[in-house]
Amino acid sequence: MLTTALPHLANVLRSRAQEIDQLEVVAGFDGFVDEMTSVVEERTSLTTFQPVASLATMAGYFQAAAGRSALREIVIHRRDAGGCAVNLGDGIAALGVKLDYFGTIGTPRVPAFDAFAGVCRSCTAWGREPGRTLALEFTDGKYMLCSVSQLAEFTPELLDRVLADGAFLTACRRAKAIAITNWTLYPHMTACWKHLQKQVFSQLDHRPAFFFDLVDPSNRSSDDIRGMLAALAGFTAHGETTLGLNGNEGNAMARILGLATCTEDPAALATQAAAIRAALKIDAVVIHGVHQAAVADAAGTAHAPTPFCAKPKKLTGAGDRFNAGYILGRCLGLDPRTRLFLGNATSGLFVRQARSASRGELLALIENWAAGTLAD
Repeated sequence: MLTTALPHLANVLRSRAQEIDQLEVVAGFDGFVDEMTSVVEERTSLTTFQPVASLATMAGYFQAAAGRSALREIVIHRRDAGGCAVNLGDGIAALGVKLDYFGTIGTPRVPAFDAFAGVCRSCTAWGREPGRTLALEFTDGKYMLCSVSQLAEFTPELLDRVLADGAFLTACRRAKAIAITNWTLYPHMTACWKHLQKQVFSQLDHRPAFFFDLVDPSNRSSDDIRGMLAALAGFTAHGETTLGLNGNEGNAMARILGLATCTEDPAALATQAAAIRAALKIDAVVIHGVHQAAVADAAGTAHAPTPFCAKPKKLTGAGDRFNAGYILGRCLGLDPRTRLFLGNATSGLFVRQARSASRGELLALIENWAAGTLAD
C-alpha cells in the first residue's frame, strides 16, 4: 500500500512544483505567543534536569496535591509564534505556497511573530494583543494553558474597521483555500463568521476551499456550540467546507452531537468522520491522530497511516502542519487518501525537526518512508 501511494505523492510534488509556487492561501485569525515548557521531575545540576515524562505522571502529581499544596519547577525553553493560523500558515508557506495572514499578532506586531511575517506574502495585524499560551510538553502529548481575555476584543465592530481597506477581500478573491482557525478561544467568533459571510465571502466569484480548525470546543456552552455549528454550515454556500479535528477533538465533537466516540482504529476513525460530517451537513470532515488519519466526504471515506515518531522533538503545532499539508493536497485536487498522506508526511517531519518542512525535506521523508528507512 505505501509502496504505491507514497511514490505517487512524491511524483506529484516534483512534477507540479511550478503550480505549487503559484498557489495562494489565506489564513486567520488567531495568533498566540507560545511558551514551550517542561515540568521538572528531578534537577541534577544547574544546567541539567529530568523532565516529567508523561501527562499521566503529571496528572498523578496533581491528584496527590489535592487538599494540600505542592510545587514543581518549570523550564521555559523558548517563546514561539503560535496559534493555529500562524502554525498552519508557517507550514504551508514553507512548502512554497503564497500566504496572506490576518490575525491577532499585536498592534504593533509582537516581535515573536517577526520570523513568521517574513515567510508570508502579507501579514496583517487584526487586534491589539495576541493570546498567550503556556504549553506543557510531555512525550505522550501536551497540555496548553491559555490566557485569552484580550481576545474578546475580536468582534464584528473590529472587523468593520479592519475590512475597510479591502485587503482581506482582495486576498480571498485570489485564494484557492481559506483556513479559519480557533473558534473556541474567541468568544465573539460566531458573530464574526456571520459578518464575514455577509460582508466578504458573499462577494467571491469563485468557490474557494474553506478549512476550519475549531480547537477543542468542550469548554463552551451548548448554546454557543449549536450557534457555531449552524454558522459553520453556512459556509457551504460560499465554498467547499471542511472541518479538521484531532483525535481528542473528534471524540469531543462526537459527544456534543450524541455520536459514538472511538479509538484510533483507522476504520473507526473513518466511520466517526462520516457520522460527524452527516450531522453537521458540511462537505468533509478530517480527523488526524498519532498513528492514523481519516477523511469523509461525499464520495465516501479514506484513511492513511502516519510516519509515527517515537521520540518527537516538538508536538505543539504538529496538527497544524498536518492541516497545512492536507490543504495543499486539496488545492492540488489530490484524492482524499493522498491528501491524508501529504498531511501526515508534513506533520511527521515537523515532529522530527521541530520546524516546518520545505518541499525538498518533505520529498526526502516521503521517499524514506516508502523505503522503510525513516528514522525517528
